Amino acid sequence: MDSMSPDSTPERTLGLFGATGVGVGAIVGGGILALAGAAFAATGPSAIVAFALNGVIAILTALSFAEVSSKFPQSGGTYTFAKKVLSVEAAFTVGWVVWFASIVASVLYAFGFAQFAVVILEQLWLAEQSPAWLTSRASVCGTAIVAILLYTAMLSRSNSGGGQWINVGKIVVFAILIVAGMWAMRGRSVAELNDSLTPFFASAAPGLFAAMGFTFIALQGFDLIAAVAGEVREPSRTIPRAMFLSLGIAILIYLPLLLVISTVGVAADESIADASREHPDTIVAIAARNYLGAFGYWLVMVAAILSMLSALQANLFAASRVAVAMARDRTLPRSLAMLNGRYKTPANAVILTATVVVVIVLIVPDLASAGAASSLIFLVTFALAHWIAILVRQRSISPPPFRSPLFPLVPVAGGLSCVALAIYQGIAVPSAGLIAVFWLAVGGILFLSLFAQRARLADATNAAMDPEVVTLRGKSPLVLVPVARPDSAAGLVGVANALAPPGVGRVLMLSVVVAPSDWRPDEEPRPLINAQEVLRESLRASATVGVFPETLATVARDPWDEIARVAKTHRCETLLLGLSELEGASAGSSLERLINNVGCDVVLLRAPTGWQLATANRVLVPTGGQGGHDRLLARLLGSLARTVQRQVTLAKVIPTYVTRQQEEFASRDLIRMNYDLCDGAANVRLIQDDDAVECIANAANDHDLLILGVQRSRREKVLGKFVLALARQTDAPLLLICRGR
Repeated sequence: MDSMSPDSTPERTLGLFGATGVGVGAIVGGGILALAGAAFAATGPSAIVAFALNGVIAILTALSFAEVSSKFPQSGGTYTFAKKVLSVEAAFTVGWVVWFASIVASVLYAFGFAQFAVVILEQLWLAEQSPAWLTSRASVCGTAIVAILLYTAMLSRSNSGGGQWINVGKIVVFAILIVAGMWAMRGRSVAELNDSLTPFFASAAPGLFAAMGFTFIALQGFDLIAAVAGEVREPSRTIPRAMFLSLGIAILIYLPLLLVISTVGVAADESIADASREHPDTIVAIAARNYLGAFGYWLVMVAAILSMLSALQANLFAASRVAVAMARDRTLPRSLAMLNGRYKTPANAVILTATVVVVIVLIVPDLASAGAASSLIFLVTFALAHWIAILVRQRSISPPPFRSPLFPLVPVAGGLSCVALAIYQGIAVPSAGLIAVFWLAVGGILFLSLFAQRARLADATNAAMDPEVVTLRGKSPLVLVPVARPDSAAGLVGVANALAPPGVGRVLMLSVVVAPSDWRPDEEPRPLINAQEVLRESLRASATVGVFPETLATVARDPWDEIARVAKTHRCETLLLGLSELEGASAGSSLERLINNVGCDVVLLRAPTGWQLATANRVLVPTGGQGGHDRLLARLLGSLARTVQRQVTLAKVIPTYVTRQQEEFASRDLIRMNYDLCDGAANVRLIQDDDAVECIANAANDHDLLILGVQRSRREKVLGKFVLALARQTDAPLLLICRGR
């Protein structure tokens, strides 16, 4: 049996031809063959206009996708965009919907393949009349499931998603159909062609919009290139080109083909709308038979089989990559990001995606319902992509390599079009909206109950490792550093710089002048002079380590209340305090009251004079408390990993009397925490000892920095007996972290 290896960065194996193949495989053929009948039935010959308008919306959307994909060339598509720009909760919602959109598209094309396969078998049945079971729902579902299982096996063993030989074959078939149709049109007079197209708008504007909603998914597929962007070579150049090539090929095929079907594809006394209502699933094949005979009919049937299979493959491929991206961020089970040890494919993600597709195949009543739901969901995700494109252009520190023209007109027009069409689709086909709402509800329950905690930790680490994410989310975190002694400034600013990277966050150094009740500044200016000296020396020490903070000097009677006031006024994300001794932190002390009164995160540093964070190469992090500080710890460890390669050790102390089962549970918990906080890069130590304080103190003496989480509470001391006892037994630099409310 093949082993599974930890998730890793996939190889970039797709060039322009391969990336375009992913898009062409998803777009060309499957959608138009499956849904042309529904479009013609809804609006008549003006289905051509419906497809053309959808093409305009798709081009606008492709411009936004290309821009953001060139900025973030990692697999995951809209989910990857969302996790860079929005909150982790919003990113999960987007990813959950995007994953489902490709799943429902897979259902659509699996159904489409099954429908055409059953029709072919019915036509080829040797007896005069085919048996009833052949066209039953069970046969259709069974055939669809066989195709899904086939591609599940293939994608579990191969990283290719384009099915290139199928793409070439179906493009050749469509070219023959179009050329033959154009030739047949020469044999008809202008009056006959005009009669075939009359009435052009069979159901006026409502029918046109309904046709657009039903068939928008026929132009979906360019976005799948973004979903597999992590496997594309030279992504900033290749991805935009592949998107526009695949979309251009689809439009150049669709519009002429629809014109041919509407004119020479129907008899002189028949309308395309009536013919489509009678044969909604096979209208293209029947139309081809009308001007090419039996050869045309079978040509379309072959094209249909090829198109449905390639679209099924492309959507399964892309959906599995979305699941992998989410699993890496812990918004889905991490096992989905594991790669097959032999084939280097995310087999778990492929299998789970295919399983969900099979379940929906058994639930969804027909092809039209799947198409309507899929179109609605894709429209919503495309509207989000336009919005994200606007935020990325406005907030990026470095601009995207590819930038769409006419900004912000393109994303605004594209986004509004997607929203309007999605609203209309939700009203016109209520079942599509209900399916989307149900899926979101299921996702919300799963996220809050299973994934939220670990996903937020991973998000904090990722944001710390990539400071631009903070800017892309519209934040500029401020770290407030009250300074009373200049000789501690360098150490404090080093830690502050890790918590708020330059160019992204800000560091504000505060000096509070304590004014006695009878103080007269004009007669006794020494406190003001001292404050200036403190700030001047702090700035000099900060500049020495390459950090340039802001400064603020204030006058107050109570420095602790003043620190709390400044933290609240400036909306600080983190309050960083330097402490020479911890013994004065008794219950009810000024320090305790300050920590419990401010709403931001609090970090306390106790370090010898002249200590700098850059020298802390070995970091010890005891775990096992219930302080709720994991997100702050993840942010701090991520920042430390960004600046210098450090050796982090996560340690957990358990009593010697625990059972074997409890020991194994503690070990698994420590390993899980390693992956959540450090992406598996830290060392882990499970220590059995009945004196946790002495054990950790001894271990800390072999490290350059000890990081310990403490719990904020109005009823108990923040710095309790354990923390104070540990501080007394070790001289190692100590960082105490306390999460804000």
